[in-house]
Amino acid sequence: MRTSEAIHLVAAVRTDAELFGDRAPARRYRELVAALHPDRLGAADDRERAAAVEAFQQVTARWRAFRDGSTGSTTTLGDYRLGALRYAGDLTDLYDVGADRLLKLPRDPADNDLMAREVHALRTIEEQGDPRHLPYVPRLVESFRHRDPATGAERRINVVAAVPGLHSLDDVRRAYPDGVDPRDAAWMWRRLLVALGLAHRAGVVHGAVLPRHVLIEPDAHGVVLVDWCFSTPLGHTVPAMVPGFADWYPPEVAKRQPVGAGTDIAMATRCMTWLMGSRAPRELLAFADGCRQRFLRSRPDDAWQLLGEFDKVLERLYGPRTFRPFTLTR
Repeated sequence: MRTSEAIHLVAAVRTDAELFGDRAPARRYRELVAALHPDRLGAADDRERAAAVEAFQQVTARWRAFRDGSTGSTTTLGDYRLGALRYAGDLTDLYDVGADRLLKLPRDPADNDLMAREVHALRTIEEQGDPRHLPYVPRLVESFRHRDPATGAERRINVVAAVPGLHSLDDVRRAYPDGVDPRDAAWMWRRLLVALGLAHRAGVVHGAVLPRHVLIEPDAHGVVLVDWCFSTPLGHTVPAMVPGFADWYPPEVAKRQPVGAGTDIAMATRCMTWLMGSRAPRELLAFADGCRQRFLRSRPDDAWQLLGEFDKVLERLYGPRTFRPFTLTR
């Protein structure tokens, strides 16, 4: 479904039942979210973007009303009452449930196995990772199963700690359409390597290092790598690719071959060169080329060691590290 079609549909229908239909309402909801999601609007002009964002907000609110059966009902899952919809992810909707927590609800029960992957990854990293670096990944509060009394469908639900003030790299690139200053991209790149080093030392590959999954806190220069549903142990295969991003993955993922630390490193590198755009200096592009070799065996496989090499490149370019305030301009 095209964005313009989705905008027209949301504006034209009078009832939630008309909007979502009665045959496959969840599928229609996913189609609308995919067409209207702010992170997927690409080169839409300002007018279409504003219309899409408004329609997206309507769809998410109307879906809750449609699913609950009335606009006045409150959905309770386990011990949690769903508040506002905060994010629409690749597989899940994330709801505010108070106490600085977000509840991740998969749209399709068929994705329960991917939710379980996130649980395994976050628990493994928490148990085996260096406590100093755990803030670079979400903190899993709990995971439980919920059976829908109306349909009988059972979903695995994950609850994670919420961190205020985060923005995705998609948000950053929209704020800097001509590219981010490489000196600002440098601290994001460094911290992303720390997140990957933390995970890889615990034996976990993220498997979907994309701009929407890399969140930054501009003022404190924080980074959190989110959405571990596509994760896998080192040496295994990534279970699926995020729809619409096939060209962001290195070849071993599409070929269903074993992945390693170099898989994440290649994708992280793509994120950062994309973020800088034409502003990237040749020294950083040369460094990036070494991280994105075609074959996994030819790429760096230790994010901590790579961080040291990256710091040497930065020092040659810009001298000793200094703190640069960073703001989102839009």
